[in-house]
Amino acid sequence: MNQYRNSKNFVVALLAIFVAGSDVNVDAAETTKPNIVFIFADDWGWGDLGCHGHPYLKTPHLDRLASQGTEFYQFTVASGVCSPSRTAVMTGHFPARHGVHGHFATVESHQKRGMPDWLDPNAVMLPRLLQGAGYATAHYGKWHLTNIMVKDAPLPIQYGYDDYGAFNCSGPQMPVHDDVRRSIKFIEENHAAGKPFFINLWIHEPHTPHYPKQEYLKQFEHLDDEPGEIYAAVLAHADARIGELLGALDRLQIADGTLVIFSSDNGPENTGTKRTVDDESTGPGLGSFASVGTTGGHRGRKRSLLQGGIGVPFIARWPGKIRAGEIDDTTPITAVDLLPTFCSIAGVKLPENYVPDGVDQTPALLGTPGSIRNKPVFWQWNSASSRGDNWPMLAIRHGEWKMLVGKESSRVELFRFPADRLENHNVHDQHPEEVMRLRERMESWAKSLPAEANSDCFSIHRSR
Repeated sequence: MNQYRNSKNFVVALLAIFVAGSDVNVDAAETTKPNIVFIFADDWGWGDLGCHGHPYLKTPHLDRLASQGTEFYQFTVASGVCSPSRTAVMTGHFPARHGVHGHFATVESHQKRGMPDWLDPNAVMLPRLLQGAGYATAHYGKWHLTNIMVKDAPLPIQYGYDDYGAFNCSGPQMPVHDDVRRSIKFIEENHAAGKPFFINLWIHEPHTPHYPKQEYLKQFEHLDDEPGEIYAAVLAHADARIGELLGALDRLQIADGTLVIFSSDNGPENTGTKRTVDDESTGPGLGSFASVGTTGGHRGRKRSLLQGGIGVPFIARWPGKIRAGEIDDTTPITAVDLLPTFCSIAGVKLPENYVPDGVDQTPALLGTPGSIRNKPVFWQWNSASSRGDNWPMLAIRHGEWKMLVGKESSRVELFRFPADRLENHNVHDQHPEEVMRLRERMESWAKSLPAEANSDCFSIHRSR
């Protein structure tokens, strides 16, 4: 870090961030706003990276991103499933505040689960805040803040985007592999116009259906393991597309002025038996028999509030600002932090009547690990099961402690972080005072949540 502290550019960057976080409004012409590209994968497990030691997956472009940036091993998303995690990124709120505690599907299923039919487009939104500050904003890839089955849901453009191409949304469905091509076109156009850009690039991989390309299958035919070959081919294709985007930033000579973050919405899908599946948004493809993702030793998988379900890769690169080749295994960053952090970096003041659940993690990104977090992190999973690793219904992380509570409230597990980041040693019997303190906070938070879904976000097709 010393070489950066001695750099004039680093000092200027810190001053810009300090001013942006104050009450002073910064005119776009007075400071250089970094571009921001947030790459959000779908069901990409913590262990599914070459740089995390996977025995055969090849992710050279993401490995390069990690070598040029910092990995945050204590990052968590807001849920063990897709839609709540994406809600947290967009709003800076725990998704339960918006009644989103599961994935968006059909109107009938939302009604049964007490959910809205789409995320409220009138809520404070990350892209709209950046758009209002002079950013060109775009969304490419998966949406899932409603579903294709909800025909009267708002389009993504209504959430603060200048351009979009999406699937798992109402309206037209973009082909899944057009994501990076559309992103590069948007980057080129706005770079030529001298305008900073923000892109949510929410890629499909490695969610089912799987769409392996023959050229990548050939790279892994030596495995003699059909599911492994398919999964590796799917991830290699995704990595290659990400490499195309990184290459475009290099070609345009704007990599140094662009914050790139890679993460995933939840942990890996459970391996199933379905060989084929047809998705209304993306089309037919291969099924869950090829979902052989890994958690890097963490307990649980998708749909679990254990770390295997919510602890995912988080790589941040901003050359000259974020340290290269570093690992931060102490800072508890979480998905709701992205809105206040991106806004701080972009010089955007948050609305006066808006209170985020997240905190500005700019200092941690810039190399101050272990930043003290005064706000607890909460999780809610209303579809908890009494069996397997999906048993936790509520969870809280505060300071060094993470506590999980099951559908049967008597089931409690307590872990100390980061010492026990794999959650192998339940110490709730040894620390009853912490259990009581965290349970009180958890119950207070649960009482603050809305009693029912927002009726402004109901489809006309709901049964009365």
